[in-house]
Amino acid sequence: MVARTLQKPPLTGRRWSRLLLMGPAFVAAIAYVDPGNVAANLTAGANYGYLLVWVLVAANAMAVLVQYQSAKLGLATGLSLPEILGKRLGNGKRRLYWLQAEVVAGATDMAEVIGGAVALNLLFGLPLLAGGLLIGLASMLLLALQTARGQKSFEYAILTLLGVIAVGFMSGLFVNPPDGPSTLGGLVPRFEGTDTVLLAASMLGATVMPHAIYLHSALARDRHGFPEDPAVRTRLIRATRFDVAGALMLAGVVNIAMLLLAASSLRGIEGTDTIAGAHAAVSTALGPVIGVVFAVGLLASGLASTSVGCYAGATIMGGLLKFRVPLLTRRVITLIPALLVLGAGIEPTLALVLSQVLLSFGIPFALIPLIRLTGKRDVMGIHTDSLPLKIAGWTSATLIVGLNTVLILLTFSGQS
Repeated sequence: MVARTLQKPPLTGRRWSRLLLMGPAFVAAIAYVDPGNVAANLTAGANYGYLLVWVLVAANAMAVLVQYQSAKLGLATGLSLPEILGKRLGNGKRRLYWLQAEVVAGATDMAEVIGGAVALNLLFGLPLLAGGLLIGLASMLLLALQTARGQKSFEYAILTLLGVIAVGFMSGLFVNPPDGPSTLGGLVPRFEGTDTVLLAASMLGATVMPHAIYLHSALARDRHGFPEDPAVRTRLIRATRFDVAGALMLAGVVNIAMLLLAASSLRGIEGTDTIAGAHAAVSTALGPVIGVVFAVGLLASGLASTSVGCYAGATIMGGLLKFRVPLLTRRVITLIPALLVLGAGIEPTLALVLSQVLLSFGIPFALIPLIRLTGKRDVMGIHTDSLPLKIAGWTSATLIVGLNTVLILLTFSGQS
């Protein structure tokens, strides 16, 4: 596969102003407000109040850097991260790399379908298995929109769902606002025992997701192509900073709102260790209307995330194996594991937590190659990372991989 050579007109006037909200980063940002985030953030707030606000602030700052690096890679090279790795790895390594990336994408997709099924159960009493099927069908319609109408239409649909998610998880704060001094106190980094370390690692694992790293490089490239004029590429990369900052700031605010909602309204209430229990507690504490809005936000989260996850899986396969399965066919295949989990009667929140542990294994495989590639002049040319950016990138990678290693070790050692 070769870099695309789509020439675009100079970015001046209205065309330049439109770049301030380009869209690709908002699609990638869906990964940061998926059902896994809901489970982790509600648990943190309900069990430990405002203690771990700082984790979400730090995780979001790292996410801005990581997603900017991914988008910059796609724009500077005209290739996605999977495509570049597919060119550099031998056949055996390439297939093994694809296998782990495919497992990660599958785990992500499974979690999103489960989250959407839980939301339909909360809203309409629909059995989980039937809800999973309905979420799968709805995500097919979203993917069909992307196939038939192009990436912009898909982006607009995802942006709409992101808005619903924001309203769904922030509305409760207007009914019962969080305590200001306690919120500020939560910005001080600290832990209170092993449980909080494990939870912080889970929150970080649910925030920086490997499939979003793979996907964003392709989203940015596919939206703008690969302009031959270096000046145009430079303008695109600069404008991407606004796209990434805006998208990830919105995702970060929504994540923090989840935790603050739980801290202000769910603290010490029994049963909030599951999404269903948290929904019941929200409905009791803040009223049935807020409970419905909360469930609608969860539904939008699951629906948008599973569509984006399927798109990411197709990007990974196409780049590493140079083989593509139609998106709708892929959606049918990847729906099967989630339906098996739902049909087996496994507790949905537990399944979500376990999926985040599995995702943690995949983070180094996506993050470390990204930071290495964006620091190479033979790959990035004049857009190679500056020294401060390299230091920030490797520091973020070390912290993310380190905390997720803690998550894995504590999970399998049986500590909680």
